[in-house]
Amino acid sequence: MGQPAPGLAVHLLSAIVIGVTYALLFRPALGGYSKALMSGTAYGLLWWILLPLSLLPALAGRGPAWPVEAAASAFPALLGYLFQGAAVGIGCHALSETAAHGLGAADEQTEKPERPAIQHRIVILGGGFAGVTTAQRLERLFAGDDTVAITLVSNANHLVFTPMLSEVTAGGVEGQHVCASLRAFFRRVQVIRGEAKTVDLAARVVQLRSDGVSSLSAVPFDQLVLAVGSVPNFFDLESAKAAAHTFKSLEDASALRNHVIEMLERADFEQDAARRKALLTFVVAGGGFAGTELIGGLNDFVRGSLWYYPNLLPEDISLILVHSGQRILPELSPELAEYARERLDARGVTLKLGARVSEIVPGRVTLNNGQMVATETLVWTAGSRPHPMISELGLETDGRGAAKTDATLAVLGRSNMWAVGDCAAIPDARTGKLAPPTAQHALREAAVLAQNIHAAIRGGKPKPFSHRSMGSFAILGHRTACAEIRGLRFSGSLAWLMWRGIYLFKLPNPEKRIRVALDWVVDIFFPRDIVQTSTFHRWAQPAPGPQQVPWAAKEGN
Repeated sequence: MGQPAPGLAVHLLSAIVIGVTYALLFRPALGGYSKALMSGTAYGLLWWILLPLSLLPALAGRGPAWPVEAAASAFPALLGYLFQGAAVGIGCHALSETAAHGLGAADEQTEKPERPAIQHRIVILGGGFAGVTTAQRLERLFAGDDTVAITLVSNANHLVFTPMLSEVTAGGVEGQHVCASLRAFFRRVQVIRGEAKTVDLAARVVQLRSDGVSSLSAVPFDQLVLAVGSVPNFFDLESAKAAAHTFKSLEDASALRNHVIEMLERADFEQDAARRKALLTFVVAGGGFAGTELIGGLNDFVRGSLWYYPNLLPEDISLILVHSGQRILPELSPELAEYARERLDARGVTLKLGARVSEIVPGRVTLNNGQMVATETLVWTAGSRPHPMISELGLETDGRGAAKTDATLAVLGRSNMWAVGDCAAIPDARTGKLAPPTAQHALREAAVLAQNIHAAIRGGKPKPFSHRSMGSFAILGHRTACAEIRGLRFSGSLAWLMWRGIYLFKLPNPEKRIRVALDWVVDIFFPRDIVQTSTFHRWAQPAPGPQQVPWAAKEGN
């Protein structure tokens, strides 16, 4: 008789937690009961993953129930969580619709005054972490003030959560699930899909490229924010610029995944052993976070896909990480960097340290030590530089080419111009050093910048930027990661779980968190999907034969 009471208490507590968090995180759209039902059910599934599948077994000392056999024992609780989530979704939506109907009726009885003339135009160039966060904060600070217009100009209509790009290439999550539409972030910020061509500082006008994306040709501004980010730095290696895969956008991650699948498809029927080896050799240049996480994810994806290809053997596969330093992950402590090296080495990744790519031709990569690697795949993560627009504007820059600012993020020598994120050289008031170009710092910089723009317009006092880093994570594949948080070091499965948990809740909105969590659940029970969505190849060097495919050919769409 003593067992049901604790079980009932757990279910009641979980129901309360699900309801409260759902109400806090979701903003239901009017008239969308079917969507509310689906999102509520998915939210219940997420809590089933977090509680019976992960947290409760861990607290009981058994470890998370992720293997299929252990997860099966938690299936009886699934129905309850799905029902709780569905009830919460419909209930919250009904309350929201009722409240909105009452407010709407009251508004109908009140005459709306004429909208005042716009007195201040804030234009933000760039739709990355820094630009979007700045726009969000400004929208809140100027809420209800129609005299201030905020415009965001971006060459993509979405924000991509870059820390999970390696998961997209490795097939762990769907590409669209780590992106969010820019328009979904705002209520009154105007989003322009386009790219800035020039900036007329005297006339205070941004000229847009006439590429047919936007019918607008010019956007006036009173306050201009440069958040244009960075581009790959090939260090004047033109062959890398022409032939290597880059890894900075959703398009890059998806194209690389399709290319890897293409290499597996070709290798499966390749008769020449040397040619097959080259097809199955994957080289990543750059041993920072992006390159290390990518090589770990690729290793999982390629080796995990072998059972689809009966003619391929594990010894045919070679994954190589080339890094100019003497240790990978220089952002982390030497101990964690060594742990990462050992884990990658144990799983079959070859590390070539103290080496650089010196030449690339179709079918071969040459290192600066003279070593040649036969391969059809090179991914470039070896460096980045601020967007060329910064130098074209004639601004004062640092050695990287980033726009110099003062501690308030105001561009030196310019009035009403600000810079934030990877394209800016921003001094940290706490350390006196320049803030590193990371997403973590970009988010904090954007929050300070929004306050300072508000102060500049309203006559307030600007605030200097200061931030103490929370820490860093690096995922290594095969449910392994390493992390350093405020001096504390973690590695193995615990760090991997922390990486997933923290980044899951850093995703742009609740819908994306649920979708990514569901992707991870599917990944527990099923192998990686090898569906090829396009057949674009950076290198097109087929086996010798009568039909030769041109260099950089494109087949299909």
